[in-house]
Amino acid sequence: MGSEAMKTGLEKAPHRSLLKALGLTDEEINRPLVGIVNSQNDIVPGHIHLDEIAEAVKAGVRMAGGTPLEFPAIAVCDGMAMNHLGMKYSLASRELIADSIEVMALAHAFDALVFIPNCDKVVPGMLMAAARLNLPSIFISGGPMLAGRYRGKDISVSNVFEAVGAARSGKITEEELKEIEEEACPGCGSCAGMFTANSMNCLTEVLGMALPGNGTIPAVHAARKRLAKKAGMQVMKLLEQNIRPLDIMTEGAFHNALTVDMALGCSTNTVLHLPAIAYEAGIELDLDLVNEISKKTPHLCKLSPAGEYHLQDLNEAGGIPAVMAELNKINLLDLSCITVTGKTIGENIAGKKVLRQEVIRPVENPYSSQGGLAVLWGNLAPDGAVVKKAAVAPNMLSHRGPARVFNSEEEAVEAILGQKIKPGDVIVIRYEGPKGGPGMREMLTPTSAVAGMGLDDKVALITDGRFSGATRGASIGHISPEAAEGGPLALVEEGDIIRININEGILELEVGEEELATRRSRWVPPEPKIRKGYLAKYAQLVTSANTGARLKG
Repeated sequence: MGSEAMKTGLEKAPHRSLLKALGLTDEEINRPLVGIVNSQNDIVPGHIHLDEIAEAVKAGVRMAGGTPLEFPAIAVCDGMAMNHLGMKYSLASRELIADSIEVMALAHAFDALVFIPNCDKVVPGMLMAAARLNLPSIFISGGPMLAGRYRGKDISVSNVFEAVGAARSGKITEEELKEIEEEACPGCGSCAGMFTANSMNCLTEVLGMALPGNGTIPAVHAARKRLAKKAGMQVMKLLEQNIRPLDIMTEGAFHNALTVDMALGCSTNTVLHLPAIAYEAGIELDLDLVNEISKKTPHLCKLSPAGEYHLQDLNEAGGIPAVMAELNKINLLDLSCITVTGKTIGENIAGKKVLRQEVIRPVENPYSSQGGLAVLWGNLAPDGAVVKKAAVAPNMLSHRGPARVFNSEEEAVEAILGQKIKPGDVIVIRYEGPKGGPGMREMLTPTSAVAGMGLDDKVALITDGRFSGATRGASIGHISPEAAEGGPLALVEEGDIIRININEGILELEVGEEELATRRSRWVPPEPKIRKGYLAKYAQLVTSANTGARLKG
């Protein structure tokens, strides 16, 4: 029934009175009320400009006969939250975002919603809310940041993280680090590589919840504002045609998203978020499906941090429609899925083609015949672990080495920067999962330090935590069950031999079952790291990463 529930009939005179207190006329009140969910704030570079996007959306809604009413959502900058207490709150913010939008949308009986996300957890949090509410909805992100320029090369924030390790090991000077710091992030937008934010904004387009261009048009281009106006107009058509998120986010749509994910070499975080979004849509996505789709999907793009290209290059190359058109040449997509355009995927990508083949390779000449992500299994990860295979040096796809065990990210970073890690080592960081962290921190600081010190093709890193999309190297995360739940990762001891075979999907601890049983009998669950506030409640309710780190219940 939507807004009619709070504005029609004699008994709703008080409600209309309150709407008039907003300055709304009878004409505006009588139109459909469209909630504009704006995650703008002044601290996140991807979000500082979202007020301009929201104004463009509102103009579109008004042009199409609706009344836009804006309300806020929170947003965390993962880069700023990295490697301190703040990172514990990043993943946990996803659930708060979904819940708070549910509260606002249902309390105020909106007819339709336009979601304006940009950075990491905001996109999946909003998609979870859209699926849960099932009101006619459309997404328009703030768009990617342009790459910075340093000595003739495009760079982004991941280069700054890696430059810290390079400076520590004497490969560059502190003055050079300062120059890189000045140039890497030239302005507003989600950081320029295929990190989590851009991965999720591109996959929102594939899912059918955003207009073509949503994932790749740069934040500073006027085309981004024009797309926002079109999104505002289009939500009114979705309302008129009664096309809802659950009509769009079908099983076929999620399969399409995973397929494009593999072709793009997206962040490992997509494997946390897609199952959680699917769950809200009543669909079970299990990790076996990731490998199944990966095995038949060619890896077509190597964007930063895996390669030299950035989102602006992907946009010039034809964007996500061009990637999908290329994949369609070998019939990997469900073309029948309906999208927010009101048309199917097949109709949306008809006639699209790749405009820069060095950015989006042809299916006949991929970087590899298999996708960018892989799920590993074994006695260390009975419920699975995830690696960005596309960003692993070829010589590290198979590795066997001694465990160097750390019970927190901080201990590991100290050892890496203190040059205590040797080639061949397997760095183990545990008690950093959804429950143990709590909040499953991203491990960009240790992985960047490893890369900056020239060890990314010489050591592996495994954790029950997770990685930034900016991470590269043999970095294996999401180990489930996590150590804090008594998973096998909790039983690893210094010097144990760990075997990794990424092509074969294996993560094994070379310790006998009898010895592991003895260690298990001695294991004592760790004390909670945080005892009050939101994170303490989150730690009690959250599940391991293989479920998407969703909350119980």
